[in-house]
Amino acid sequence: MRFNLATILRWAVYAAAFIPLVIFSQYISPFHFGKVVVFRSLVELMLPLYLLLIWQDRSYMPRMSPVSWGILSFALAFTLATITSVESFFSFWGTLERMGGLFTFWHYVVFYFIMTSVLKTPEHWRRFIDCVLVAGVLSAIYGFGQKTDIGFFVGSGGRERIFGTIGNAALFAGYEIVISFLALTCLVQERLPGRKRFLQVVSVLGILAVIMTVVRGSLMGLGIGLTVFAVLHWLKFRTKTGKRTLIVLGSAAIILLIFVLTPLQNSGLVKNSRFLSRLTDTSFNTFTVKTRFWTWQSGLEGWKENPKTVLVGWGPEDFNVPFSKHFNPNIYTGPGSETFFDRAHNMFVEVLVTMGVVGLAAYVSIFVAIGITLWRLWKSGDEYSTYAIGLASLFIAYIIHNSFIFDTSANFIAFFSVAGFVSFLYLRNQPLPLNTRRNAGGLSKVLALAGVMAAVILVYSVNVVPAKANYSTTRAILLGWANDFSGAIAKFKESVAYDVPGKYEYRHRLAQFLLEYTNNSKPVTPEVKEVILFTINEVKKNISESGQDYLPHLYASRLYVTLGKDDPNSPYNDLALEQAQAALNISPNFVRTQYEFAQVYLNRKDYARAVEYFKKAVELNPRVGVSYWYLGFTEKERGNYAESAKIVEKAFENGYAPSKNDFGFLVELYSRLNDKPKIVRTYEWLVVAEPKNAQFFASLAAAYAQVGRIDDALNAARKAVVIDPAFIKEAQAFARSLGREL
Repeated sequence: MRFNLATILRWAVYAAAFIPLVIFSQYISPFHFGKVVVFRSLVELMLPLYLLLIWQDRSYMPRMSPVSWGILSFALAFTLATITSVESFFSFWGTLERMGGLFTFWHYVVFYFIMTSVLKTPEHWRRFIDCVLVAGVLSAIYGFGQKTDIGFFVGSGGRERIFGTIGNAALFAGYEIVISFLALTCLVQERLPGRKRFLQVVSVLGILAVIMTVVRGSLMGLGIGLTVFAVLHWLKFRTKTGKRTLIVLGSAAIILLIFVLTPLQNSGLVKNSRFLSRLTDTSFNTFTVKTRFWTWQSGLEGWKENPKTVLVGWGPEDFNVPFSKHFNPNIYTGPGSETFFDRAHNMFVEVLVTMGVVGLAAYVSIFVAIGITLWRLWKSGDEYSTYAIGLASLFIAYIIHNSFIFDTSANFIAFFSVAGFVSFLYLRNQPLPLNTRRNAGGLSKVLALAGVMAAVILVYSVNVVPAKANYSTTRAILLGWANDFSGAIAKFKESVAYDVPGKYEYRHRLAQFLLEYTNNSKPVTPEVKEVILFTINEVKKNISESGQDYLPHLYASRLYVTLGKDDPNSPYNDLALEQAQAALNISPNFVRTQYEFAQVYLNRKDYARAVEYFKKAVELNPRVGVSYWYLGFTEKERGNYAESAKIVEKAFENGYAPSKNDFGFLVELYSRLNDKPKIVRTYEWLVVAEPKNAQFFASLAAAYAQVGRIDDALNAARKAVVIDPAFIKEAQAFARSLGREL
């Protein structure tokens, strides 16, 4: 039984290496959800077997190294921050998109200790590392497939930036950084020709995959990591190959600097290549870069808010709380803007804000322990010392990469795997614990059966049932796309009825579906009204469970606005104002909240108050074109046509692009002002938006004639006839009225 248990657990550890390849394509968060539920299920089944193993044989008890103590201290800091969290549900269970939280994190920790306990020999670790590397190669190949049009690869279609089986280019780059340097680590010491070629292929493919993500922070980490690797390799072996590698890397760095720091950055070669233009763009004025700084600033403002947040943070998975409270309105650029940041996109800032100085100190202690271990390994001079070359380079590259992103399931699996190998190298010269076997006979079988049954129940309740709820939600979304309103609602109700982690997102998905449905000129029938009221009650559950979150208040406000849009005196408008005010109290600088207030007053036909709130939106961020557009539209409703026209021009100056539904408003506005050139411009935009509409070309022809552009008028009339020959007589009469022939 002892041998069988240890072997089973080892093979389970080997299997875990392939979990980064898991994709649940029919689920919300397909690249994270599936990996986490499979990984958690595996660990939950492994744990009772491992407990039974160490009950029978104490030699399999965890052996503590500095790395192990660092990981354990971070897990305890994670736990403390969860206990003191402002949103404990999310801190414990995580969000549906990232699948983090304390519950999942302890699975990585348990996996680490099982892994380091059952992988006892160099051969065990070699086999496990090979599994990790094979998984990394397969993920890279999958990423390369995304450059094709082959439907097998999720995300294919000539994708500019690949993301492999990880689902995000930056996260994928971090995963492949670990794979690449782990292969280089083993390559330094490998002597077998076959495995040496395998390691060379893995490292090259991994490096190529990182390059093809075009993630600048990751490429910086890769470049510095490779440089460190080359320097350490040369210091250790003084080979010509090492010297040549340094020369190549140095030359590449010089060439890159030339492109970055000279006019070559603006050359046709760079501008015509999306890859080179992104790679050489190091400006801090890039919006993505500025957004990162604004996000970190908001988080740090929240971190220093009081002694509690300084010490233990806001709580894991709760970065959005201080971010929202100190929201920088410059982040909002209009509809579709990414304004909800649940992570800091910097692992060190993330840990500091969510777990305080206690958490950051514990997190940094892991890297300090790894650094000390690798330094001692380097100085030892024994047969394992060469591993320090690749591992030091790996963690330097990883730290740089993590300064611009965060960890999720695949990255954590890779990180803990390598950390476990470092721990093994630290303990390599220490004697193994003595076997203290316990001969339990039939009792061990009873305990094993009971443990496995308990694990199966746990797997079903925390993994299978949430998966069923997730799948129900995606079925609802698909039915909605198929215009099956009743079917979609039935599936949404099924998903929220499960009442499992993820319910926050499922409720909001239902709200999003209804808002999109009613926004497409669909009437609010009694059936739809009933569903909206049901959805409001579901969203209110999010409000009661997430008291520091403004988003459910905004959903509730918008749903009430929908119910009150046809009746200025509707009590639903009052309820919408209450929810908008609650959202404003949580996030005072969030621009969209001002729109909710304004929409309520538009429902009430109180245009003066609506203008007041649209002006507040403009003041929060004067560079958002859509705020001016809403303001200009409302001024027109008040009858202030000249003022409306001035504001609309500001909307265009700030990037607002009118849609085909906006042109009627523009024509009416400029007609009232008798602004014929602006009418012409409006129709010019309209025919670009609707190039196959003959009537629009006919209207453009008439507008050209009004401003004396006769040739342009005739050309527009001719285009109308080409599109629809039925316009021929009307066009001929129009041409004769201008003294011309068509």
